[in-house]
Amino acid sequence: MLMAILAVVGGLALLVWSADRFIDGAAATARYAGMPPLLIGMVIIGFGTSAPEMVVSAFASIQGNPNLALGNGYGSNIANIALILGITALLSPIAVHSQILRKELPVLMAFTLLAGYQLLDGRITRMEAVVLLGVFFLMMGWSIMQGMRQRGDALGSDVEHDMEGETQMTLRQGILWLVVGLVLLVVSSRVLVWGAVDIASAMGVSDLVIGLTVVAIGTSLPELASSIIAVRKNEHDLALGNVIGSNMFNTLAVVGIAGSIQPMSVSPEALYRDWVIMAALTASLFVLGYGFRGQGRINRLEGGLLLSVFIGYTGYLVYGVLNA
Repeated sequence: MLMAILAVVGGLALLVWSADRFIDGAAATARYAGMPPLLIGMVIIGFGTSAPEMVVSAFASIQGNPNLALGNGYGSNIANIALILGITALLSPIAVHSQILRKELPVLMAFTLLAGYQLLDGRITRMEAVVLLGVFFLMMGWSIMQGMRQRGDALGSDVEHDMEGETQMTLRQGILWLVVGLVLLVVSSRVLVWGAVDIASAMGVSDLVIGLTVVAIGTSLPELASSIIAVRKNEHDLALGNVIGSNMFNTLAVVGIAGSIQPMSVSPEALYRDWVIMAALTASLFVLGYGFRGQGRINRLEGGLLLSVFIGYTGYLVYGVLNA
């Protein structure tokens, strides 16, 4: 049990560090390749911040624990909105200027509804997982088109400002950190999955709950760090863009990869408890961020409410484990 706990702690620490190096290397390589800042923000950073969830979920499914992957994907979405945006808005209210993000919010809501529809029969088949991946690749194509057409968007300005404030990597350094970060992501994910499954077995806790709590919060740490840094630099659109992009990747790619490797039977709680919370938070993000009566904005009070939802939801899960 002690070795499993150390594996989870060490795996999460290495996962967060390697994800950060992977994002830096990927962004630098993309910049040298001539990719516009908006496209780097929408595709490269979005992919990089979700890389921990994708790799963890792939290994969980390969090792016969697909519900850990499902919990990781849905739990990360819940943590991204309620925990990360909650804390970020408490530090500094988030104003939404980007028209791209306003377009992505209803798309994210549609993806969430698709995920709920697939859970209705209590399983995610390999074909349904392929559908998720197909929608994911269509979304990536749409993102690339938007990134090429709307170079003057506020999100692109935030990304460009963020890159200007960092120490510039050479192309060789960018490629090196891209490769090293990816390798360490794989190693740390494997260690983390082993530890999480071992803890779940020892405590008699379902893989789903472990994925929703320990693994989901851990793999969401890169988004938390990047969002806090972004609002401190007054880059509000980048902070929100990190969360929206990550949630799209989680809903489609993370669950799609896991389900295509191994179809999964889903407990009723995943739909009526976890998906409902995820959908309600996504809907609230849509309403707050879209700004139907003006500019979208998440103020401190709303940030506090989001954080309260996360604390209450996580507390409910922990209470269920302790009283099982």
